[in-house]
Amino acid sequence: MSSVARAGHAVRETVSGLPPAFWWLWTSTLVNRLGAFVATFMALYLTLDRGYSATYAGLVAALHGLGGVISSLGAGVMTDRLGRRPTLLVAQAATAVSVAALGFVHDPVAIAAVAFLVGMASNASRPAVQAMMADIVRPEDRIRAFSLNYWAINLGFAVSSVAAGFIAEYSYLAGFLIEAVMTMVCAVVVFVKLPESKPVRSGAEETGEESAGLGTVLRDGRFMSVVGLSFLVALIFQQGSIGLPVAMGAAGFTPADYGMAIAVNGVLIVVLQIPVTRFIEHRDPGRLLVISSLLAGYGFGLTVFAGSVGVFALTVCVWTLAEIVNAPTQTGLVVRLSPVHGRGRYQGMYTMSWAVAALVAPLLSGVVIDRFGAEWLWGLCAVVGTVAGAGYAALMRRLPAETTGPAGITGTAETGTAGTGTTPAGKAPDRAAAVVGEKPEAGAP
Repeated sequence: MSSVARAGHAVRETVSGLPPAFWWLWTSTLVNRLGAFVATFMALYLTLDRGYSATYAGLVAALHGLGGVISSLGAGVMTDRLGRRPTLLVAQAATAVSVAALGFVHDPVAIAAVAFLVGMASNASRPAVQAMMADIVRPEDRIRAFSLNYWAINLGFAVSSVAAGFIAEYSYLAGFLIEAVMTMVCAVVVFVKLPESKPVRSGAEETGEESAGLGTVLRDGRFMSVVGLSFLVALIFQQGSIGLPVAMGAAGFTPADYGMAIAVNGVLIVVLQIPVTRFIEHRDPGRLLVISSLLAGYGFGLTVFAGSVGVFALTVCVWTLAEIVNAPTQTGLVVRLSPVHGRGRYQGMYTMSWAVAALVAPLLSGVVIDRFGAEWLWGLCAVVGTVAGAGYAALMRRLPAETTGPAGITGTAETGTAGTGTTPAGKAPDRAAAVVGEKPEAGAP
């Protein structure tokens, strides 16, 4: 069999067996990311087109991130109470309207306020997408589905980043309006093609609805440990867009040099996500999370030895491999630990860990580089990666004892109990465990 035939066979095996609803949600994700222009050129728009300072641009970016942090939990509650589909519709329609408005406001206070609203609206769809995918994808297919969704996110972002540059040369307003239109297209796709996937409660479950509230999530020590470890890993990955360009600039490299090095990240994800998925699909998630955490930490740690664009690109290869393995595996773990009727809240808390990391990482990397030098930042990444790897190793050692049922799925994920790993007396496992369907979106921002 030729290499082309083998590649085609691998692709067919990777995409086969997933339900039509997954592919509509996947298409919605791809279209959304293809139109993600605002995040790409917001800083240039504010500084070059509007003439504001870099400090103001940073403030607007921080408010955008803060909006995402706040909406994560609120959207998670909406996902569980109102349903996945209504939450997605409201979030995407609000995103379209607020993004369009951002292109027309000129007052600095108004720009900051609308940017905050854009951050809230755009991040609000993530818990709903993740919960809907978890509802309709079979447990044994979730890692594969998460990987395909992550691949769509990165493919869309790669294309939109290139397109944003050309659109910005013509008109920044056009970029805002195009993103608004494409986001509204996603909302239409959700409305027309995707049925509600929220599991139906029995009478006994209706009585105990509040048992899966935010308090339950916060008291679930095992899940909150995952959220903490996710935050540490997210801090590391954020350095690709925060610490790395600053450090390369301080070392005398040009923006074009950074662009060449970081382009390796997107190219590798698009090229390797599918074959790597086939490799990791049925392997121990605990081992994968430990390895990916170490690769992320020491991949950035190796940057201390980089003295040329080629070596920087090699370090990007190391931590990109960690990203490819970590994103679908960690998302699968979150679903595994989430009670069926609390998936929205659990996914909201998980999403918030990435949003908070996006706020903390710029402050952390700036302080470390200014006071101690970039070498200390890369050493700190290695330490954080080691801590995260050790944390995953300790957590996953306890996890197999709580696994029940087929496909290695825990009771917490498939029976609707929060944090106990057992099925309540007299309660049958939720029907969602047997439904073919979709998977959650990967948490990388």
